[in-house]
Amino acid sequence: MSMILFACVVRVRDGLPLSASTDFYHTQDFVECRRRLKTLALRLAQYPGRGSAEGRDLNIHFSSSGDVACMAICSRQCPAAMAFCFLETLWWEFTASYDTTCIGLASRPYAFLEFDSIIQKVKWHFNYVKSSQMESSLEKIQEELEFQPPAVLMLEDTDVANGMMNGHTQVHLEPAPNFRMEPVTALGILSLILNIMCAALNLIRGIHLAEHSLQVAREEIGNILAFLIPFVACIFQCYLYLFYSPARTVKVMLMLLFICLGNMYLHGLRNLWQILFHIGVAFLSSHQILTRQLQEKQSDCGV
Repeated sequence: MSMILFACVVRVRDGLPLSASTDFYHTQDFVECRRRLKTLALRLAQYPGRGSAEGRDLNIHFSSSGDVACMAICSRQCPAAMAFCFLETLWWEFTASYDTTCIGLASRPYAFLEFDSIIQKVKWHFNYVKSSQMESSLEKIQEELEFQPPAVLMLEDTDVANGMMNGHTQVHLEPAPNFRMEPVTALGILSLILNIMCAALNLIRGIHLAEHSLQVAREEIGNILAFLIPFVACIFQCYLYLFYSPARTVKVMLMLLFICLGNMYLHGLRNLWQILFHIGVAFLSSHQILTRQLQEKQSDCGV
């Protein structure tokens, strides 16, 4: 008997179903579970990235990252690690096939009907194919679940009454789990060191100038900000390199702009070589941030 019975892909912000498997079981439990899954899909933005809604015979598992969430109805015998490995595989397959613009512009249910066959293929693979590669993936997911357990609900808690959640489970406002980034490179480490050095120089000069200005003149407030704003931008660049953040390109360009404008404003307090050094480090850091991508989906967890 299949342990993964039904799966779908939904848009997180409004619960719009984007694609789903064609399975349908004419049992009261399954029909009721499908109804509760639709209700839960509308509330995904208020839950952590992973969660399970437990019922008597069937469970709902969901995993969301960014704009997309994958959901599945599984039997009680289905291990949580298997369910979440399946959902993670679906997420990678879907996001590799469709970009965020297409997902955001979708206006009708099941707009990506052609992805249904992929869902069926992945579901069949997890239900009936066992391999050492899959076992390795399941062990990795199991370790993640032990480190960060998914939210656990009862199916009754997914009902909505007067726009509020019923039951005793509190609505969580936690962010989704971090994406896995590619390994840090030697050049990336160098950019971090240089960025920290530039941040320290900006902070020291800014504090020193602030102490001096409080005693002498207030017209130097612009110079103080020209030191402190690039300091903050350098620190944020380090964060963007180490951790995934949505809209990275826009944030990187803003930080680069702040650093360049700040150093140009400081012409006179810094010589040309100092300005070029700070701007050069900013460009190096920006390049390293934009080239460090999410890890590719590992084949041992997919089809």
